[in-house]
Amino acid sequence: MLAYLVIREGAKWTDVFRLIPGQTVTVGRAPTNQIVIKDDRCSRYHAEIFMSDGAWMVRDLDSRNGTQIDTHGLKGDHELVPGDVIRIGKSQLAFVHDLSKAFPDSSSLIVKEFREDILPEGEETEVLTAPEPTTITHRTGQTRLLEFQDEDANSGVSAIGVASAKLCKLAFELAQALDQGALAKTALDGLLDSVKVASGAVLLLPRDFVKTPTSDDLEVIVSRAAEGKNYTRVTPFLATTVLREHEAVLARNVLDDSNVVTRDSEGHLDATSVICAPVRRGNRMYGLVHLYSTDSTRDLDPDDLEFTLAVADTLAVALQNLSRREELAENLTRIRDENRQLRQRLGVQSEIIGKSLTVARITEQIARAAPTNAIVLIRGESGVGKELVARAIHFSSTRNKGPFVCLNCAALSESLLESEMFGHERGAFTGAVERKIGKFEAADQGTLMLDEIGEMSPTIQAKFLRVLEGHSFERVGGSEPVKVDARVIAATNRDLERDVSEGRFRQDLYFRLHVLEILVPALRRRPEDIPELAHYYLERLCAETGRKIKGFSPGALDQLVRYRWPGNVRELKNVIERAVVLARADVIDHSDLMLSNLAPSGESAGEGPGYSAMSLAEIEAKHIAATLQSTGWNKSQAATILGIERSTLDRKIRRYEISENPPPRKKS
Repeated sequence: MLAYLVIREGAKWTDVFRLIPGQTVTVGRAPTNQIVIKDDRCSRYHAEIFMSDGAWMVRDLDSRNGTQIDTHGLKGDHELVPGDVIRIGKSQLAFVHDLSKAFPDSSSLIVKEFREDILPEGEETEVLTAPEPTTITHRTGQTRLLEFQDEDANSGVSAIGVASAKLCKLAFELAQALDQGALAKTALDGLLDSVKVASGAVLLLPRDFVKTPTSDDLEVIVSRAAEGKNYTRVTPFLATTVLREHEAVLARNVLDDSNVVTRDSEGHLDATSVICAPVRRGNRMYGLVHLYSTDSTRDLDPDDLEFTLAVADTLAVALQNLSRREELAENLTRIRDENRQLRQRLGVQSEIIGKSLTVARITEQIARAAPTNAIVLIRGESGVGKELVARAIHFSSTRNKGPFVCLNCAALSESLLESEMFGHERGAFTGAVERKIGKFEAADQGTLMLDEIGEMSPTIQAKFLRVLEGHSFERVGGSEPVKVDARVIAATNRDLERDVSEGRFRQDLYFRLHVLEILVPALRRRPEDIPELAHYYLERLCAETGRKIKGFSPGALDQLVRYRWPGNVRELKNVIERAVVLARADVIDHSDLMLSNLAPSGESAGEGPGYSAMSLAEIEAKHIAATLQSTGWNKSQAATILGIERSTLDRKIRRYEISENPPPRKKS
């Protein structure tokens, strides 16, 4: 069945809109609506009409002033019936099925409570009333009070009212000025246009001026003079008087008074009246406003003096605010520089990048460990960033102004390691041509990080333990005791517990080191951090090399996330660096990534996600075979570990055709 909305605005029917099943019709003030109502009480998107289960419905869209059906406020969805009138502001939308009934008599269709002039003269009609809702009656985008108005437009307004309006407008313009010159020019232009003189200037003192100001300290920031003439500077006498007394002065009949006016560049002394007002805020003096008239028919008067002083005081507030903004900007710049330097020492040097829970946990552990002097043991695979964590601990601690010294215990032989750690005396061994302090002495009042501490020989372990207990030590070849105050952070990728049980690492040293422990997991254990790390290194390496590479293709990012990263973050950085150098396009593709076939520590090549697709059956077969190998094919023990019955294990061995492959026997 056809349906229509007959639209009436005020006393006139204006349009007919046909409703089409399947289409939603929106009503509102915005031009994107199907039915646009230009009424301030109508919201931008006020209501919508739609069909549901064969019936036309109307719904209010949380409008400001609400929607009414006849005389009732609309709540929720309302089913429309022929004759219903939707009221939005002063507009009415009559819902009908038959256009021949679209224009009924207004007395039966329209609620007659907002336009009495539509009724025939002398006719009395009962008016339906309802509680008047809160309505928006007017809208405006910009106030007219800040627009320029000439004097004729102000007829009937007092002079003080006109001056106040001009001062308000000028204050608004001053608030938008961005520097001292713009402030001075805005103030002078407003003054000369309002006071109706042609000559004047704004003179200011230097910023942070603390001495008693004199006329010579004033600088003309902006000036203006009558056509064909030059601005003549305020006299020292007048400037000193205003600066000393902090009061505005008006001088008239000054044509021959050289204390009040000076000769211009052509030697003329033609000013008839002068105003000089202080630009001050409390006890702080910013400068002067200087105006003078050269027109004998237009002398400056006390009203001009009042207005000039008001503008000068307003200018002082604007200058004070500008000074505060500049101080805040300078402080912000200084703080940013300090933060950048701190990030270079802490954040950039540590490069702890990532948003995973693992990184958050490590950051929290660093924050807890840093304020103390306790020994920290950092554990993790090679390349995960153990040294970066140690740097973060140092630069977050009270020792951050002291040195951070790092020594790799796996890179040196036993004798060289002892010399590097404790130093040596001249002649201690061949090549020792002079005394050398060790890493412990170099780290005094700072932090010493010993990387790969599990590689220490038993002899060095014993001497190292003694130093950790607070005892002094001697340099190699020396007898003089040396005592230092250095915090020790140790790092290793070895299983120290197994080394202790097998006698390769001292148990007492292990317990001395195992005070605070931070475990840094492998990169493959936190794949959510890989994209962020990749973009970080890409941005940094592009800045270093000058390459203009926008990012990674989806295929490249997917490959980076799926790769197992046996070299961890160190390998990721190297892969990105190689791709930045060799990439042919402005986006790194998967073909630009050169990934190795090495397996992570503890895995065989091809194991783990990212190497090959594998069914659950294949995974189960590999797991059962590995468990049987680890138990020496003790099926009962393997079944217990797997959590299945012995008969179930035998059945799976036959199904997967798992054959026994015992490890070779050790030679006796």
